[in-house]
Amino acid sequence: MIIEKVLNNNLLLTRNTKGKEVIVMGKGISFQKGAGDEVDEHKIDKIFHLAEHAFAVKMAELIHELPAVHFEVVNEIVKHANHVLGTELSDNIYLSLTDHISFAIQRKNKGMEIKNAMLFEIKRFYKTEFSIGLDALQLISDMIGVSLGEDEAGFIALHVVNARLDGTEMKLTIKMTEIVNEILKIVTYHYGTVLDESSLNYSRFLTHLQYFAMRLLRHEIHQSGEDFLYQQVKKTYVKAFSCTCKINEYLEKTYGQSLNKDEFVYLTIHIQRLTERSTL
Repeated sequence: MIIEKVLNNNLLLTRNTKGKEVIVMGKGISFQKGAGDEVDEHKIDKIFHLAEHAFAVKMAELIHELPAVHFEVVNEIVKHANHVLGTELSDNIYLSLTDHISFAIQRKNKGMEIKNAMLFEIKRFYKTEFSIGLDALQLISDMIGVSLGEDEAGFIALHVVNARLDGTEMKLTIKMTEIVNEILKIVTYHYGTVLDESSLNYSRFLTHLQYFAMRLLRHEIHQSGEDFLYQQVKKTYVKAFSCTCKINEYLEKTYGQSLNKDEFVYLTIHIQRLTERSTL
């Protein structure tokens, strides 16, 4: 690949093997380089494909507005997150998180730190992502020299959650978290017990709820399902099924959507597994 334009020491514009414009990120990849020079492919950390016009425009704006070190720290945070989660986060996080961290640093320097109203829920529901957020604070401190508080670790965790969900909007992630929290409250009050948040069944239930809530908010739940299994679960797990009915009432009242028979079955079985020890 040949450099078409140097954007800063760590970002450059070039073309891939198909002739499509791409932005390449890598520590020092453009240092003492210019248009016409060959790209050192050993230094490439990330390639952004500019097929999506909106992404390209926003990336160009941020590159010219923000210090290069802000992109560097986000690149390190994303690499660390990918390693911890064993996945590839959506490219949108490079825009959203760089923008967020830059504003957070500006606010910190002006003494205007913002409290995270969802910090308790984030710590509870997204433990791995929150730990990544805490690690990110250390990277920001080491690379930029600014110490941000725990509230920002929570915000960073939400950006990671977004990126795991294919870059969905932050407001959907927040609403998803609210739905999960309300459903867990319904289960807790229905059984009059404290759920074991360290159990494998709780972890499985939480994961199911997160993706269920996202499907609900995207209106991807359709009225279908197997009646035989639905009737069997209704008969076998009476208390868990009754709890699922309460969840359904909450969803109908708040979001105007009902559980289909498949979701009735899945939620009832999850609730049964989650609570069977507590009800012995």
